[in-house]
Amino acid sequence: MKGCLLQNRFVLISGCSGGGKSTLLAELRARGYPAVEEPGRRIIADERASGGSALPWIDAAAFLRRAVDVALQDMEMAKVHSGWVFFDRGLVDAASALEALTGEPELRSVCSAHRYHRRVFMTPPWPEIYVTDTERRHGFEAATAEHQRLIATLPMLGYDITNLPKLSPSARADFVLATLGGAAPAA
Repeated sequence: MKGCLLQNRFVLISGCSGGGKSTLLAELRARGYPAVEEPGRRIIADERASGGSALPWIDAAAFLRRAVDVALQDMEMAKVHSGWVFFDRGLVDAASALEALTGEPELRSVCSAHRYHRRVFMTPPWPEIYVTDTERRHGFEAATAEHQRLIATLPMLGYDITNLPKLSPSARADFVLATLGGAAPAA
């Protein structure tokens, strides 16, 4: 039963790269909610600092396998928090991308064993705010394709998708919290 309660508290923010996920998570963090940073950006920073090759533009499969591991670690570490815990991307994103890249059928089993809240919030493609940077090197078309893959994958895994409106970070945070109904289930 405890695992069921945890999954009710862990809220996944997913969707299109460059759609405002990290900015929304920063707003939720500023309001006092625990927020877990995107595994991919942390892995890229670690790999670049150490001269590693598990980077999406060098060895995408190694990068995604590491992202799955980091997402699982994040979920384990987040168990110490009570109330809502928000995740900037996570296990579903990494496992889905790994399956699409390699054909490895881990997606269903690993994602069934480690669940988030049934409602996943999706950032839609938003070209007006999309930018590339040293860690996000792919273009808007690739980001949109990633979004479409996740839109197909999440319902297959039993998640309900709620698209985030294209609003300010504060209004988006209000929307997320109102949609969730305020207080999180007790752990």
